[in-house]
Amino acid sequence: MTSKGSSVERGDANRRMASRAVSVDLARQLRAAGLQWRPGLFDFFHIPDRHLDDEVFVIADLSVDVQRLGDGIAAITFNGAVEWSLDYILQQDVVWLPTESQLRELLGDRLISLEPSGDTWICTAGDEAGSRTYEASSAADAYGSALLDHLFG
Repeated sequence: MTSKGSSVERGDANRRMASRAVSVDLARQLRAAGLQWRPGLFDFFHIPDRHLDDEVFVIADLSVDVQRLGDGIAAITFNGAVEWSLDYILQQDVVWLPTESQLRELLGDRLISLEPSGDTWICTAGDEAGSRTYEASSAADAYGSALLDHLFG
């Protein structure tokens, strides 16, 4: 899963950062509808069907971990490969989880607005045929729903 010196990190920090990405279910729908992904630095993805359902991965330059030494002192370690030794995985076997900013860019001029509404987000997107609203529990999923409808609907 490495290329040109990049490695893949995982962990709690990745899950927190990935909270700004679409849900796995919506990401699968976008992929099935034809959304193309050119993997890049800091892109999030999910590995299905490998007993890693709760894991979110990110493409990074270097995997950095904090480990406790025998005396309790923290050691910041730099690893060239992930600890569970997955040497590589094909792009077609993972699901890209686009982030809010990536989705905004993909929506382009179709994006009209994004507003919070209680516990949800409402995205308004449109084209020459008119505008529609998309409500979801996260901003990323609201953007993703608009993209799914406008580009692949």
